[in-house]
Amino acid sequence: MTIRILLPLFFCFIQTIVVGQNLSDIQSIKVDNLSDAQVEQLVKRAEGTGMNEQQLISMARERGMPAGEISKLQSRIQKIRNTGNNDDVYGGEDVGRQGITEDVVVKEEGEDLKEDQKKIFGYALFKNNKLTFTPNMNLPTPLNYRLGAGDQLLIDIYGASQQRYDMQINSEGNIFIPNIGPVNVSGLSVEAATSRLKSTLTNIYSGLAGSNPNTFMQIRVGNIRSIQVSMVGELYAPGNYTLSSFSTVFNALYAAGGITESGSFRAIKVYRDSKLLAEVDVYDFLINGSQASNVSLQDNDVVMVPPVQKRVEVQGPVRRPGLFEVQNDETLSNLIQFAGGFTSTAYPSRVTVYRTTDKQMKVENVEQSQFESFIPKEGDNYIFGEILTRFENRVQATGALMRPGVYAMSEGLGIRDLIQRAEGLRDDAFLNRATLYRTRPDFSLEILAVNIGAIVRGEEEDIQLKREDVLNIPSIYDMREEFYVKITGEVNRPGAFAFGENMRVEDIILKAGGFKESATASQIEIARRVKDDVSGKLAEIIRIDIDKDLKITDKNADMILHPFDHVIVRKSPGFQMEKLVRVEGEVYYPGEYAISSADERISDMLKRAGGLNQFAYINGATLIRRNEFYNGPSENDIKSENLSKVRDNAARDGKDNTESEKLMLDRIDRKIGEQGGDLANKKGGLLADDFRQETLENLSQKDSSLAEIKISTREMVGINLKAILDNPGGSNDLILQEGDVLSIPKELQTVRMRGEVLFPTTTRFREFAGFKNYVSRAGGFTEKSRRGRSYVVYANGDVSRTKKFLFFKFYPHIEPGAEIIVPRKPDRESMPAQAWIGIGTSVATLALILNNLLNQSASN
Repeated sequence: MTIRILLPLFFCFIQTIVVGQNLSDIQSIKVDNLSDAQVEQLVKRAEGTGMNEQQLISMARERGMPAGEISKLQSRIQKIRNTGNNDDVYGGEDVGRQGITEDVVVKEEGEDLKEDQKKIFGYALFKNNKLTFTPNMNLPTPLNYRLGAGDQLLIDIYGASQQRYDMQINSEGNIFIPNIGPVNVSGLSVEAATSRLKSTLTNIYSGLAGSNPNTFMQIRVGNIRSIQVSMVGELYAPGNYTLSSFSTVFNALYAAGGITESGSFRAIKVYRDSKLLAEVDVYDFLINGSQASNVSLQDNDVVMVPPVQKRVEVQGPVRRPGLFEVQNDETLSNLIQFAGGFTSTAYPSRVTVYRTTDKQMKVENVEQSQFESFIPKEGDNYIFGEILTRFENRVQATGALMRPGVYAMSEGLGIRDLIQRAEGLRDDAFLNRATLYRTRPDFSLEILAVNIGAIVRGEEEDIQLKREDVLNIPSIYDMREEFYVKITGEVNRPGAFAFGENMRVEDIILKAGGFKESATASQIEIARRVKDDVSGKLAEIIRIDIDKDLKITDKNADMILHPFDHVIVRKSPGFQMEKLVRVEGEVYYPGEYAISSADERISDMLKRAGGLNQFAYINGATLIRRNEFYNGPSENDIKSENLSKVRDNAARDGKDNTESEKLMLDRIDRKIGEQGGDLANKKGGLLADDFRQETLENLSQKDSSLAEIKISTREMVGINLKAILDNPGGSNDLILQEGDVLSIPKELQTVRMRGEVLFPTTTRFREFAGFKNYVSRAGGFTEKSRRGRSYVVYANGDVSRTKKFLFFKFYPHIEPGAEIIVPRKPDRESMPAQAWIGIGTSVATLALILNNLLNQSASN
């Protein structure tokens, strides 16, 4: 209870410290106990005394705040600055009165400059918020730092005597030392102030004097004062700015938003006491990294940025093309240095200058020897050219060489020398003829035939090469068709393979991954191309027998394959893949069944399924069969799926695999990706079925009415199960095919009405009710119903339509599970009035003609 009462009192005490106490007690603050508002108030109190964030941190360190608390304070201040609204945008006199502005964000990171601004060299320097030029307050105070009103002096006496003084320079420039009085230090450097204070304090601490002192003194500058600087001229935000007394000209330029597009980067003037103190050249910093001209500012200094006087443009292959400011005594060589020098593709011997005169433009060409003396003028545009994209000494060797490529041409270089440089000819080089491509002076192409063999052997005179010659030596294999052999059929990886001399049938079977289980050991055919035969023979067929061990057992055991031979491996006539059908519904053992023989029928499958149970509805039995549009998995797809299951099951055991299992898994992974092409990759049924499907798709693309037809891959086959059971093996007992589904439903007791009826619905079957009775229960026919085309779909898939004789309609009978379909009349366009008028006119004309004919015949 006591802790609960004392804890709020403790937080109130901390808040009182932050709000009520002055900044000299900052060392006692615990940052974790402060709210964001309290931290923000602490920063504002510091700014009210002329300090920025860095000075506040420095003072906290001087006062003895622990390093951990200082780090927390910096993080909290940065977080508040990032999340809060920054209304202190640079610019104007009001901003200068509110506090120090080094931390003002001039431009958001990543914000693009205009194209003209990007071209001005140095323009982006003060637009980069990652380069703020903020003075580092953590460094020791420089000895040449000039003291002034507002600076805090920390004097430490140590040795035989111990004392510490904390004093602030007042507006008169004095500090007040107890027992001594005022001492004027304003305008003195830290070094000079140290000497004066040491002399003064010797009156109190005699140990400071003499050649062997026993008391020592150290002066430090604690709280740095702020100064006010006037920023005028070509700046984005001219005005008065309150800055740190450590600030330089670059700090002030950044605070003022940077130099405008029309401002000078090379003649920035600093005035002190109405006199010119220095001229700052930003280029000296950008090019040489020197800040010698970046002088430190003092109170009431004026920084003026005048308009640019001479700006020129550099274009072409230089490192930094753009707009550059040049001074009156600088030459074209200095301008090239500003541009970063030439790139590797530059042509530095001459530059083209576009220059303005009093009346018009003119062009000058400046040679490289004049770069040191040529003086740029305002508005000049210097365009440097690039070297020519041609080679003065290049020759090339291509083709059947050990090292074809590009070579340097030397005096007297011939074809024999070029071949030696390319480390000689390959063994496959075609020596009888090579081609030398030569470029004539008018850039036309000349082709020279070369007998390489004769030149290499010294039988013919060598040919001297010229610049840009290209020697091409073909390979003997370039002169003939690429040889290959092909294997298809029942092998694991059918396809074409590179031909090799002395290649046998066993070799290509080995390359194809060996036989499939379905392959026959005999009836392997080799189809060989026919040459020089005009009798009409298309191919030479060679039949061989080979066993599973790849041994040929007949007279062709030593047969060598020829290029382009086609080896065909047949399927064994006794090999059959398993084919599955499904029996579902009211049988004793529903499920999948493998077809046992090619002539197995529906009745046989029902016997294997245990026969019909007592709930079966025989008249509703249906056979669902795939049609030619069914696109089932290929043989290789099935094999890959099964291998994947084997791999998954082997890896799922949760134990370390044995060596044999690891080898098996590696084989499976390899074989899954190696499943060959050929007919093993064909999906669906026969090739004829694919042709039918493709034909229908082509027709649907041409005929918009057929495009609306939805192709189904399965169809219902109407069967009469009662007739099948009464006469097994009869005409109604169909032979089963792979993928068939035999469905026997329960007894059905409903009838459905669909199509053009007023209220499509399902109703209970009535034994003696007719077609019209069921339609009446659906509200009757609609006005657009086509009654004469009505039909009934029975539960077993059979369809019966309405028949018509004279003026009488005979509707189908209804059975349980039947579905009545009433189609819609086709929409007909009404005949327009113009068509009726045309018909009437034609009839009237015909009547007049007939009338005239009748009158003429009567008069005769």
